[in-house]
Amino acid sequence: MNRTTIVMDNGTGYTKMGFAGMGATSNHVPSFVIPTVIAQPKKKQNNKDSLADLKYWIGNEAESRRKEMSVSSPIQDGIVEDWDMMEKFWNRCIYGYLQCNPENHYMLLTEPPLNPPENREYSAEVMFETFQVPGLYIGVQAVLALIASKVADTADKVMTGTVVDSGDGVTHVIPVVDGYVIGSCIRHVPLAGSHITGFISQMLRERKEPIPPVDIKKVARSIKERYCYAVPKLDKEFEKYDKNPQDKFKKYEGTDRNGRNYTVDVGYERFLGPELFFNPEIFSDEHTVPLPDLVDSCITESPIDSRRLLYRNICLSGGSTMFKDFGRRLQKDISKLTKGRIEATRKANPNATVKDIKVNVITHRMQRFAVWFGGAMLSQLPQFQEMVITKEDYEEHGAHIARASRVFSSM
Repeated sequence: MNRTTIVMDNGTGYTKMGFAGMGATSNHVPSFVIPTVIAQPKKKQNNKDSLADLKYWIGNEAESRRKEMSVSSPIQDGIVEDWDMMEKFWNRCIYGYLQCNPENHYMLLTEPPLNPPENREYSAEVMFETFQVPGLYIGVQAVLALIASKVADTADKVMTGTVVDSGDGVTHVIPVVDGYVIGSCIRHVPLAGSHITGFISQMLRERKEPIPPVDIKKVARSIKERYCYAVPKLDKEFEKYDKNPQDKFKKYEGTDRNGRNYTVDVGYERFLGPELFFNPEIFSDEHTVPLPDLVDSCITESPIDSRRLLYRNICLSGGSTMFKDFGRRLQKDISKLTKGRIEATRKANPNATVKDIKVNVITHRMQRFAVWFGGAMLSQLPQFQEMVITKEDYEEHGAHIARASRVFSSM
């Protein structure tokens, strides 16, 4: 029996969800993208009143109730921390947003690379016991992002690559070899979309732009998404702005809550925001390792026989990798590191034959929702029916069966 699969990518900042159909009904983007937050009453009027548990909101509805309700996220740094809250969140996603009966659909959930195995068990327990799904698959986000990159013409059709995943809260660099995540080589930096938004907000405050304080974060996020781009060299870009300010500076027009219009000058933050990835000391003196160096160290510590493929398949994933020319700048900086190392080796060993390393950073049209799209692609493979944990398997073996992946039985 062919079942439509619900693909749900629960991230720290946002949740992407939708159906991965077959043929003409297949979707290429998630049906809904909402903040991964839940708003609940600050105090229950009566602990015995079960209706109090029903008074909660998720996503944008939760964000709009921050003043009068307690708003929090069940996920921290990609890991589920509050399972009661997570169950409520899934309930509203399935019945409220997707408006479907989970008993008729397979469920594909995503997880971070170092997700505790106990969390896989909890996920299986909730999905099979509470929602009665007929089948469940839990996919590693980096592997799904690597699958999604295969839509790019420049990608090798192999399951080995380096995934640079940058969302709202954290940036991960994850090596995947033959579909396996090399956990000991993962790198991460607490710098991503929300930090760039905060940096731009600070620049706007320091310039005393006429933005209402309550709107400055929203304006900064909008400026980041509309106008920001990565540059080859920082000093040359400053020179371009000084020579031709009328061409480089942009105008952002907004309206405050009283209906008054205001105009914001958008200048150096256009390129300084994305530059935080390449010169993080601009933002903080605690994390000063540039992203290209993180990628390089991640690959050089991976198995030696896979390194050339890891350099040749560097896949971008997440909204914070969508800046114009971001992939080009990353490829240029990593190539510079590898070429310097190759030249040093040749000088030290003139008679040795040392091949150049090809660095290829893959960008593609599904980059923003790469993890979700990779899950949708996987669920449409004929082999997917054999990968899922069925309800019968769960009832026979218990939640422990979810600790291992059906794709890699040796794990």
